[in-house]
Amino acid sequence: MTPNLAIVRVESQYWRCPPLPLPVFLLWIPALVLAPIVLPILWVVCIFTHVRLWATLGVLWDILCGLPGTHVRVVTDGHKVTVRIL
Repeated sequence: MTPNLAIVRVESQYWRCPPLPLPVFLLWIPALVLAPIVLPILWVVCIFTHVRLWATLGVLWDILCGLPGTHVRVVTDGHKVTVRIL
């Protein structure tokens, strides 16, 4: 399953931002527009590096489908940013 929603939360010592839900599925629109440009470039790179194109696309798809459930937390100098991908 591909990721559909990312929840971003930004906190500081003095204030808190409410959780911001970001619709990740909307990124498919520019991805489809850029696909005719990116796929031939990826194909050329795979030819020069002697890597199979379908294996590369399979790995990229597996990484994309593995993103749901990812939690990233960055803390520095009293500021905290948390990203959860659902």
